Amino acid sequence: MNVLIVFAHPEPRSLNGALKDFAVQRLEAAGHQVQVSDLYAMGWKATLDADDHLDYQPGMPFSPSGDSKQAFANGRQSDDISREQDKLCWADALILQFPMWWFTMPAILKGWVERVYAYGFAYGVGEHSDNRWGSRYGEGNLAGKRAMLIVTTGGWDSHYSPRGINGPIDELLFPIQHGILHYPGFDVLPPFLVYRTSRMDEPRFAAVREELGQRLDTLWQTPPIPYRKQNAGEYEIPALTLRSDLAPSLSGFAAHLSQD
Repeated sequence: MNVLIVFAHPEPRSLNGALKDFAVQRLEAAGHQVQVSDLYAMGWKATLDADDHLDYQPGMPFSPSGDSKQAFANGRQSDDISREQDKLCWADALILQFPMWWFTMPAILKGWVERVYAYGFAYGVGEHSDNRWGSRYGEGNLAGKRAMLIVTTGGWDSHYSPRGINGPIDELLFPIQHGILHYPGFDVLPPFLVYRTSRMDEPRFAAVREELGQRLDTLWQTPPIPYRKQNAGEYEIPALTLRSDLAPSLSGFAAHLSQD
């Protein structure tokens, strides 16, 4: 299988760097092909702007979605965007690896998403009408592929528990896992989480590495998070609200997980 790791940490000698190197070695030893997009090492441009559309006319209003649509449709995107899209098409599985900074991914990784997820590639796909809001949330150009997060944080696991002060980790990651990964079609696996990173000694690192190795070994067997699919009949059209007979006692993020 082909695996793309998008890595967002500025220091290759960090814990994240060591885990990324281990992941590459483990996957390759199992016979998989691996590509790494090391965003800091690449000097990735994080800002979505008019320079991403090679035919943009100076002086004209820049439309982030409109220019993205034209550039993708006409093959006139910035080369770095096209290369990353090619990697996503090549990959059977995507791993986003990052430290949690201020409750989300680093800005450079968000910028990767904003630029690479072009209109017509990751959104704006499929029929858009009063009866269908496109091929998304379980459908789309990236359907049939798997995705997983590798996330580190300095906080304790109790800080991210259901009653922890930082909020439940599943809810903090929902915009990434459901919105960035499930939206264009990925089957999203439970995240691999490393807490309390400042308390990492050799025995604990060995244990974390072994746990990560087990997750990588079962990348194609692990059941994905059971997010509901937009066009499977569970949402009222065109309001896109969950049918009243489904999970009637739930609201918020939890309602969008299948209870079957």
